Amino acid sequence: MVYLQLVIGLSLLIKGADLLVNGAVSIARRFQVPSIVIGLTIVALGTSLPELFVNIYASLTDNSGIAVGNVLGSNIANTLLVLGLAGAIAPLKVQEGTVWAEIPLSLLGGIMLAVAVNDVFFDGALHNQLTRTDGLAFLGFFMIFSYYSYNLSQSKGNDRRLDPPSEASFGPIKSWVYVVLGMIGLALGGDWIVASAVVIARDFNVADDIIGLTIVAIGTSLPELATSAMAAWRGNAAIAVGNVVGSNIFNIFFVLGISATIKALPFSMHNNVDIGLVILSNILLFIFMFTGKRRSINRGEGLFMLFLYATYIASLFIRNGIAS
Repeated sequence: MVYLQLVIGLSLLIKGADLLVNGAVSIARRFQVPSIVIGLTIVALGTSLPELFVNIYASLTDNSGIAVGNVLGSNIANTLLVLGLAGAIAPLKVQEGTVWAEIPLSLLGGIMLAVAVNDVFFDGALHNQLTRTDGLAFLGFFMIFSYYSYNLSQSKGNDRRLDPPSEASFGPIKSWVYVVLGMIGLALGGDWIVASAVVIARDFNVADDIIGLTIVAIGTSLPELATSAMAAWRGNAAIAVGNVVGSNIFNIFFVLGISATIKALPFSMHNNVDIGLVILSNILLFIFMFTGKRRSINRGEGLFMLFLYATYIASLFIRNGIAS
C-alpha cells in the first residue's frame, strides 16, 4: 500500500500543479495582468510547485533529509536526465538569453549553496546547516533574479517566449475550481509522498536524503521530463533548456529559501558530493554551448549526460551501503 500511496501522491502532485497553474493564469488574465508578468510568476513557479510542497511537508515533519535530497536531486535530474534524454532524442537548440543569463545564474546558485551550508569548513561550526538567515538571503536573491528577468524580458531583441499557455483560459467558476482542486492535490500529494518515502526508507534501511535524491526527486521532475522529451521528439524544443534551468534556479533560491525559513535544514558532509554535481552539471551545460554546434546540445552530449546521471545514481546506493 505504501508504494501505491507514493504513486498516487506523485500523480496528485503533478496534476495539482497543472490545475493550479492553469486556473491561476485564467484568473490573472481576467484581471488583465500582463502576460509577461504571468509568465515570470505563475507559469515559472508552476514547474517548481511539486518540489515546494514536498519540501514544506518534509520541513514541517522533521524529515529534512528528504527536503534537501529533493531539491538537489531534482536539479541534478533536470540537467542530466531531462536535458540528457531530450538531447539524445534530438539536438536541442538553446536561446542566447539562456546561455548568458539562466545557466550562469543556476551555476551561481549552486556555488552559493555550497558556501552557505559548509559552516564547519568556513565558520568552524559544529554542524552544517542552511539556516533561516540563509533562507531569507536566498529569497532576497530570488526577488532580485525575478526583477532582473522582468527587465531582461522587456528589452529589445530578447528571444524568450514568456507568455502563458494559450489554452489556459476558462470561465471564472471553472478557474477557481481548478485553483482549489490544484491546491488540494498539491497538499495531499506532498503529504503522501513524504509519508510513504519515510516508510520506504526505513523498510530498506535507506537514508532519507537518498530517497529524496532518487525516488522523490525523479518523481517531482516528471513534468519537465515528459514536456522536454515530447518537445524534442516533435522537433520543437527551442525553450526546453531555458525552462529546465529556470526551474533549477527556482528550486535553489525559492524552494530551499522557503524550506529553510520554515525550519533550518541540516546538511551532511555527503551532500557536498550532490552539490558538487549540481555545480558540475551546470559547468558542463555551459561548456556544451561552445562545443560542436554552438548554443545546442547534440546527441553525443545528451548521451554523456545520461551516462553521468546513471553513474551518479549507482554511486548513491554504494554510498548508502557504506553508511549503513
